[in-house]
Amino acid sequence: MKPEHWEKLLSFTWMDGAKLLLSALVIVLVTKVQVFNDRLSALLIALPLTSVLAMLWMRAEGQSSERLANHAEGTFWFVLPTLPMFLVLPWMLRNGWGFGISLTVNCLLTAGLFFTLVAILKPFGIRLL
Repeated sequence: MKPEHWEKLLSFTWMDGAKLLLSALVIVLVTKVQVFNDRLSALLIALPLTSVLAMLWMRAEGQSSERLANHAEGTFWFVLPTLPMFLVLPWMLRNGWGFGISLTVNCLLTAGLFFTLVAILKPFGIRLL
């Protein structure tokens, strides 16, 4: 990475603080809703709130339409390998697996599926890495 990229990455502006606050607020809201309605909480977290927020922040910071389009398309492809986790994890937890090992297995599964997807899409000209 170029030195100017590191400088941008490590600098902190008022907008970064606003992004942090709003993003944290979304997470807190979802966890609070979960206390009384786990299905509504799941619905809220399944909505692409973080992607929409990220694209709003990117636009506010002057990112081009091409970069926003790349972000949205990349998000689509990156979501696919995560989907099995939302079926395998509950199955494991309901069948007596501990949370830590279940989460670890699912993280490894997701990583494996991600690299498999990268390999599958590469011949089609879709480069995720």
